Amino acid sequence: MKRLNHRNIMLGIAAFSLVSCAVPKVTELKKSKELPEHIVNKQNIVENSEFQQINLKEYFKDEQLLALFDKVVRENQDFQIAQQRVDIANSFLQRSKMDLLPSLEIGATASGDRYGKYTMDGVGNYDTNLSQNITEDQKINRDFTPNYWLGARSSWEVDAWGKLKNKKLAAQKKYLASAEGLRLLQVELFTDIANLYYQLVTLDNRLAIYQKNYNLQQRAFEIVLAQREVGKATELAVQQFKAQNNNWLAEIEHIKVEIVTVEQAITTLTGSYGGEIKRGNVLMPTNMEILNKNINVEKVIHSRPDVASNYYVLEASQADAKAARAAFYPKIDLGASFGLNSFSAGTFFNPSSLAGQLLGGLMVPVFNKGQLKYEFNVASKEQEIAFLTYQKSVTTAFNELQSILKQTKIYERVLQLKSEEVGFLDRGVEVSNDLYVTGYANYFELINSQKSKLQAELDLLQFRHQNTRNNVLLFKALGGKLD
Repeated sequence: MKRLNHRNIMLGIAAFSLVSCAVPKVTELKKSKELPEHIVNKQNIVENSEFQQINLKEYFKDEQLLALFDKVVRENQDFQIAQQRVDIANSFLQRSKMDLLPSLEIGATASGDRYGKYTMDGVGNYDTNLSQNITEDQKINRDFTPNYWLGARSSWEVDAWGKLKNKKLAAQKKYLASAEGLRLLQVELFTDIANLYYQLVTLDNRLAIYQKNYNLQQRAFEIVLAQREVGKATELAVQQFKAQNNNWLAEIEHIKVEIVTVEQAITTLTGSYGGEIKRGNVLMPTNMEILNKNINVEKVIHSRPDVASNYYVLEASQADAKAARAAFYPKIDLGASFGLNSFSAGTFFNPSSLAGQLLGGLMVPVFNKGQLKYEFNVASKEQEIAFLTYQKSVTTAFNELQSILKQTKIYERVLQLKSEEVGFLDRGVEVSNDLYVTGYANYFELINSQKSKLQAELDLLQFRHQNTRNNVLLFKALGGKLD
């Protein structure tokens, strides 16, 4: 008999070994391609000057803009929806933790049966009642046999192969990915708001430039009118100045339309029904101090929420693959119940009605192994997709940061040159007015000098706006902190 038992055990071990050999392997967590050590020309970098992650309120110092950031977090519907999705991911995580614990149910059941005379239960109850070994209260009601139960039941799946543990890990990584996704959305909303805000500031400055130049044009126009009165200017010169005046007035009105459009976009993002957008009048200067820091590329790239979120998704996909692999192994279940059980209400609370049960089971997948194989293949492909998505985000983040840092340096030189150009043309307008009065310049030269000055000021403003947009994107590219 013992030899037979040992033989059965050995057969079971052999069967289990065959099952284990057929289990596929999970792909190791891949690493992204190695990043270059240096991202910008380091000739101006101060020795031992290490870049530290920038803070939102230290980087953006405009109080009106910071107030809009706070309003976006409170009122933007997309952000609120994303917060709900993070809460959902957290609920999945908490549920996965519960899967590792035994379940416990407390309750009561009541049922009743009427057995036929020619059934095993019917005959058995009849014979039981005739037995001399039972007491009167142990006799069974043969017309209608009730069954009462009150107690607790528990079941537990033994996580011997790590299936539940990996499901919990996957849920945890998905929660972290959703939290990073929320941070990414917040950064993108802040970036959109900042760009719109500074576009509004640019339009205000553009409007001021046109109005200032229009006033200067009026001075020149008055000179031309005076010259016409004494016969030194023609009606053609007067009409040319009137046409240019109307052109600038039309541009002023068009700028006002653009201001309304941008204000509406800001109020939509902040979840408001219109209202005035309070703003300053200064665009962002370049933070040259950042460019002179020694930037740890690997650290900066992985501090970005888009990269961090994709990495958590990659880790979650591997945990899902491990859970799918563990499904190939036997499932071990344990169960127990304890409570009062009786077929009569009168004896239900009798201590002798206490009953208990212990259960144990081991189930090996056989015919559903094909299904498990397909599920594992899907999980493996999801892991590969997650890695490619993560690698893409790293590549995008690196190239974006490199491009923005290089552009920032170039814009500094462009702004310097354009500022000098505006200074030269300011002086040129003064000279042209003097030359026109003294007869050494004609009205075409007067008009062209003012048009050139206006265009140079508009170009300088446009470059300042582009530089500001570049600085806004730099905060995102450097993985800036939001708190």
